[in-house]
Amino acid sequence: MKPEDNMNIILVGKHHGKSRVLPINATLAAALVFFVLLMLAAAGWAGYQVAVERAEAREPTNAEMVAEWQGMLARQKNQLAGIEENVQQQVDALTLRLGEIQGRLLRLDALGQRFVESGFVPSDEFDFTQPAAVGGPEDALAADSYSAPQLTRMIEEMERRIDNREQQLRLLDQLVSSQRLEDELYLEGRPITWGWLSSHYGYRSDPFTGKRTWHDGVDLAGKDGSDIIAVAGGVVTYAGDRYGYGNLVEIDHGDGLVSRYGHCKKVKVKVGDVVQKGQVVALMGSTGRSTGPHVHFEVIQNGKSQNPEKYIKRASR
Repeated sequence: MKPEDNMNIILVGKHHGKSRVLPINATLAAALVFFVLLMLAAAGWAGYQVAVERAEAREPTNAEMVAEWQGMLARQKNQLAGIEENVQQQVDALTLRLGEIQGRLLRLDALGQRFVESGFVPSDEFDFTQPAAVGGPEDALAADSYSAPQLTRMIEEMERRIDNREQQLRLLDQLVSSQRLEDELYLEGRPITWGWLSSHYGYRSDPFTGKRTWHDGVDLAGKDGSDIIAVAGGVVTYAGDRYGYGNLVEIDHGDGLVSRYGHCKKVKVKVGDVVQKGQVVALMGSTGRSTGPHVHFEVIQNGKSQNPEKYIKRASR
């Protein structure tokens, strides 16, 4: 339609048959078309919203419910797996700590058993090879299991108590070891298990010449081949033949104290051996300048001869 071609709308009234003519040009026609399209679009959008609301308001199908529950179960399984892993890690950590505590308790038991064996602790009262005796009436209330935090606190308290006990036992062990070392090095008693004193310390008549001579030790006679024992712990510094002594054993006990055992039939130790108090170091004989089976026993303090009889008569510590 050309611009100059106009359309007319004829309006006829109800009364008197009169009519009116409205001319319609291109601009007005375009506006009318736009208005109609706008109304159609609004009606379509409203219909879409109504359809969406109805779809949301409708009940889910069985398949949709099953799918939703399966998703929830999968999420819960993942959460449960995470919890189980965390709990297992806590259990593993507690197990490791319990293993360490068990090892420390075994060491404490070993220290305690050493005290029992050493005689410092009465064996009839303490037996570290058996669990401690405990007991008591059962509580009427229902027993509850410990939680992981409670177990952790209990283990921490147990570790603190074990630390304290270990320090105390170590100190006691040092004191006992020092006491045992002193007792081991304490020179006392006779160097034989059976026999008698046959010659004293000091001046005497020489058994071969009859002249008055000095005797640096004491002679203890006994059965040929009987045991000669160390009167204290120490290190063997001489083991062999020496002029006048025959077969000789010499033991250094520390602090300048030395003991000698002469005329041995057989020497049973060698230089460098560490011997304990009461250990057999030789057998009684009559080697060297001797008139019969006996042991010549000497004690030397800082290079000077001492009377062995005062050590023989010493009371045991």
